[in-house]
Amino acid sequence: MPLGSEMALNDSFSAFEKFYIRLLGAPVNGLRIRARRVLPQITDRYKNIMDAGCGPGVFTFDIAKRFPNAIVTGVDIDEQALSDNRNIASKLGLKNCAFEYQDLTKMTEENRFDLVVTVDNLEHLEDDLDALKRYYKALVKGGEIMIHVPGYERRWLVFGWAVNFDVEGHFRPGYTKDELQKKLETAGFKVEEIYYTYGWIETITNNISYWITGAQMKNKLFYAMVFPFLNSFSYFGRNSRPKKGAGVFARAVKASA
Repeated sequence: MPLGSEMALNDSFSAFEKFYIRLLGAPVNGLRIRARRVLPQITDRYKNIMDAGCGPGVFTFDIAKRFPNAIVTGVDIDEQALSDNRNIASKLGLKNCAFEYQDLTKMTEENRFDLVVTVDNLEHLEDDLDALKRYYKALVKGGEIMIHVPGYERRWLVFGWAVNFDVEGHFRPGYTKDELQKKLETAGFKVEEIYYTYGWIETITNNISYWITGAQMKNKLFYAMVFPFLNSFSYFGRNSRPKKGAGVFARAVKASA
């Protein structure tokens, strides 16, 4: 099943939208690009996983389906999204995933998870370092965080670099690789790997997506027409490791108690 096809069970969508999502999966090119970077990193050795800032639950559902022996908890502050996700999980009969209301800026969990997954959420938090410290506390010793964030700059076709998109709800446009590594280390993590994402293929398709939607779901019908081509084209960039890119992925470990 295409990634995010569970969204077709959301009762708020029209019959056409449900058919489209069932056929093609979550119709968000940037989300699909990030998923190709993050999801393959997750294996069956993780048993208690938090999807921090889960939104519509695309990552939560995929991880829960692939690893039925793991407990996967999606957390968010969007009560409607959480309610929709719980309803979908019930329809799917997924017993190993749950959805909890959690303000990540006030989270007090300690020694609960062995993996925290957070995808393009850190830029939404004003005190991002405090959030990383809270993730650190929420992990057991030896637990890991897998984090993807926007890069500070992105390439505009082949004409040079500029500061990343100005998106409503972001406290900052993104991070350099060095900046993210420093914040993770300051929070207590040992960074195991960190690299830029969004090579030129993915950047072109993502730029086109932004021009169409403005990151606010504008021009939905036109975007529905071009999304299959953008998604298919961006697939070929999934293994690129650009020297600088519009995203940054890091995997880091909690080395101490």
